[in-house]
Formats: sequence, structure tokens, C-alpha cells
Amino acid sequence: MEPRFTTVSRPTDEYGTIDLNVAVTGDDAAPLILCVHGWPEIWHSWRFQMEHFAERGFRVAAMDVRGYGWSSRPEPIAAYRISELAADAAAVARALSPDAPSILFGHDWGAPVAWNTARLHADTVRAVAGMSVPYRPATAGNPMELWDLLYPDSYFYMKYFQEVGVAEAAFMEDLPAAIRMTYYAASGDSSNDLWLSEKPADHAFLDGLIDPDPAPEWMAGDALTPTIEAHQAGPMHGAFHRYRAQHLDGADIEPVGEPVLAQPTCFIGGERDIVRSFVPGMDMFGNPGEFCSDYRGTTIVDEAGHWVQQEKPAETNAALDAFVDSL
Repeated sequence: MEPRFTTVSRPTDEYGTIDLNVAVTGDDAAPLILCVHGWPEIWHSWRFQMEHFAERGFRVAAMDVRGYGWSSRPEPIAAYRISELAADAAAVARALSPDAPSILFGHDWGAPVAWNTARLHADTVRAVAGMSVPYRPATAGNPMELWDLLYPDSYFYMKYFQEVGVAEAAFMEDLPAAIRMTYYAASGDSSNDLWLSEKPADHAFLDGLIDPDPAPEWMAGDALTPTIEAHQAGPMHGAFHRYRAQHLDGADIEPVGEPVLAQPTCFIGGERDIVRSFVPGMDMFGNPGEFCSDYRGTTIVDEAGHWVQQEKPAETNAALDAFVDSL
């Protein structure tokens, strides 16, 4: 698949014009599916879904979220609030499908972006398939307080990401290795202990991670090359600022829209996804439709880890097919 690329520009009062790089494939007159990636990915993480749904007759777009790839990378942490990222997704959806709402697929941080685009810009969204992060309505407060409570005096990766510049510098020392180690550590081919085992509070994210040799088939060869090259093209602060902006989300979102989503929704996750175990003793995938009024079902993909649509594209596409067909 060789997508076409377009730029959608969104003027903002606080951050100037945000230019969003978007890969597009399929018939320009067909209904739109918009894909929103997470950390530390780019549009390329949706390549299997783009090809599959273009062949099914859809127009499929995958955006570089602001802070990534060839999209704008504003400096302020506040520029990476979910409300800002959801407005970006809505702008792309309106630009590419001005006359009809779009189906959204979101993975990792892209899932909260997609969920909240449906909440905050309901007219642009026909349905949402979220992957790896279930929907929960945003509430005022700082989510980092939860992680401090659950991981007192010990390491948790989101806590490590909070200090500006630290994670960025560590990744840039050997970016290709850092990306490979991150992907492998959260995959179904790895032990979850690489990510979630108890570590001292001063542990650094990359310490102890494995650069796989040979790499699993799904991340071997050139599979990660576009992602690595995109991060090498500019500073990485935007990728980590999303973690630093979490405390701003609730106050932005809680007063707006309906907390229970009205659009058709579904959830897809990997059986071995690390997100399932972020809260000790609780399966985070236990009730993903709790705050969705038209929930179409959950698919847990056997043996898949966090990168479900890349690790198990056929199984993920089958689940997405069933959801899209249900519309």
C-alpha cells in the first residue's frame, strides 16, 4: 500500500496553526475511517487496517497526532491536552468528510482521543472502535495521584516520563534501539515483567529492556523503520508531553458533552496487553462498555500484546469487520 499524504491545518488561538500530516488511501468518495495512533507510534501503525478497509471500499486516513511525525510539535505541555488532540482529529474528519460523520479507530493514547472526539465533537463521529485503552469519562483531578498511590516509593513508567527532558534524552541516545525495546517489552512475545515488575523509584525506563535479536516477525525487517525515521526527524517532547498534560484533561472535558457515549462503540485488546494489569488485582479490560450506551462488544485477541493491530492484524481486522458491518 502506498498512501497519499495531505496536510490538514487547524488554526488555534494558543498555539498558532497546527499542521496535521495525514496518510490517505482508498476512494475519495467513499465513507471515511479515521485512525488515531498512540505512543510512540505514527500513522504507519495502521498500515494493515488501511489496506484492508480500502479494499473493502472505504476511504481510510491515518493521521500523525500532533507531536509526532510530520505534524506540528508545539512546545507547551498544555498543547497536548486530550481536548486539543480531539479537536485535531475532528478537524481532520471534517476536512476529509465534510458531509458525513466518520468512523474512528483509536489505539493506546489514540483511543482516548477517539473516545473524546465522539464526546466533544459528536457531529463528526459515526462510531468508535477503541483499542488497548477502554473509555472512561474524564473527571477533574490529576491521574498521576492514582499512580503515586498504586506505586508508592516504586517505579511506574508514567511517573518516570513526568520530568521534562529526561525520557527524551534517554531515547535519543540510541533511538532505533529504544523504539525496538519499547515495542518488544509491551508485546505478546515478551514477558510482562519487563514492563510491570516491581522496581525502585529511581529506575529508568529503558534500563533492563531487551533489544530482541532476532526480532519477532511482526516487528522485523523494515516494520519499525518509518516510526524510527519519524522520531529522528524532530524533537520528541510532544510524544512525552501527552503524559505530562493528563492533569489538565478533566477540567477541560468534564463540563462538556455527555459522559456516556451515544455512538456505536466496541473495544479490542490483546490478551497479554500490559494495560490490563496497570491496576494491581484488577483487569482493566473487564467492563470496557460501561460508559457506552450502544456498545457492540469486546474482542480479546489471543496471544497479542499491546500493539494488537500490528501484532495480529488479521484477527484485529476481523473484529473491526464485525463492528463496521454492525453499523
